[in-house]
Amino acid sequence: MELKKVLFVCVENAGRSQMAEAFAKKYGKDKVTVSSAGNKPADKINPVVVEAMKEKGFDISMNKPILLTFQMAQDADLIVTMGCNDQGICPGPFFKPTVDWKLEDPKGKPIEKVREIRDEIERQVQKLLEDQLMNEGHSARGEYFRGF
Repeated sequence: MELKKVLFVCVENAGRSQMAEAFAKKYGKDKVTVSSAGNKPADKINPVVVEAMKEKGFDISMNKPILLTFQMAQDADLIVTMGCNDQGICPGPFFKPTVDWKLEDPKGKPIEKVREIRDEIERQVQKLLEDQLMNEGHSARGEYFRGF
């Protein structure tokens, strides 16, 4: 069976999508391939996000924000945007199954708030993988995954 490809997208690829990618790689190991990108990538990963992820046992300090390309979107089976649709700056439509999690941007936030965002992302990733991918899209939210 070919692994499904999930692409996490946020504005700068320096916080939310990086956290989601790390969690999905851990929890979806051998089930999905995962990547992340941003439409306006930052120069580096948000240091507060790096610190918050270290608390959970993840070292994302060497990750680099990358630019979202049309090809990345085309290659994905599912695209998860991280709230940038609310800001009107997420690219789209992707012509792929897309879900927006409407997550607050951790940029400029104190570590306490970043921890809350991190924990919500972890819950969302676990739910996505459990409800959608592991059950082959047969769930209450399966409308996002027709043909996935």
